[in-house]
Amino acid sequence: MKRGVILLIFISALLISSDQYKSYRSVPNTSFIPGEVINYKVHYGFVNAAEGKMVISDKLFKINNRHCYKIDVYGKSIGMFDVFLRIRDNWGTYLDTASIIPHKAYRYIEEGKYRKKEIVNFHHFNKKVEVIDFDKNKEIWKPAKEFEAPTYVQDMVSGYYYLRTLDFDKLKENEIIQLKAFFDDEVYDFNIRFLGREEVKTKIGTIRSLVLSPIMPENSLFDGENSIRVWISDDRNKVPIKVKAQMFVGAVEVDIQSYEKGDIK
Repeated sequence: MKRGVILLIFISALLISSDQYKSYRSVPNTSFIPGEVINYKVHYGFVNAAEGKMVISDKLFKINNRHCYKIDVYGKSIGMFDVFLRIRDNWGTYLDTASIIPHKAYRYIEEGKYRKKEIVNFHHFNKKVEVIDFDKNKEIWKPAKEFEAPTYVQDMVSGYYYLRTLDFDKLKENEIIQLKAFFDDEVYDFNIRFLGREEVKTKIGTIRSLVLSPIMPENSLFDGENSIRVWISDDRNKVPIKVKAQMFVGAVEVDIQSYEKGDIK
């Protein structure tokens, strides 16, 4: 009898320590659903340089025994830019539908001769992130690397979708939104300044928008900490409609071309 009690306590302890039995946060989301597709054009000066697409699969997936959206962001060079620098990028994340955190993320990068294939597994309650890189020379997966990371840390894709769930009516102009993001084997302070509201002319109409500015650390690519501005629709969906980035080599703009809201299937 005593052995049975000890075994029961041991099994219960294992279950309690497992991520799937712990209590995740709950984040209300009325902004995006399965099947959403947003298309963009990227302009470098007056030249069309690339096309982009943000896609939420019309199916839900289970990762770590949790229901997840599968979200992919695609980017490819076009026209003369494709001749000089061929880009075929795919960033993706499996985003928890209830807590709006990533359980798994990936990057498949092709930019000229540069290649990167990476899978990132998030273990939020253990405060760990596991990174698996593809060795392009040996064509095998390298041994996994493990890093410490705070609970509910975001990847770059999931962080933007989390922003779409926020209630901006509760924010004041110039207030800072603070997130933690994991990127390139490091945890970053992903801070965004809320600048206010503007009306923006787009291909799909004039849209009242929320204006955000990610605060950039000092780097050799972007010109100052306020070098990027992002406009998202000031409505229930909070659709990203425009991005303007001031880089040392010139200005780059990303403009929405079409938006399909999708449906739950």
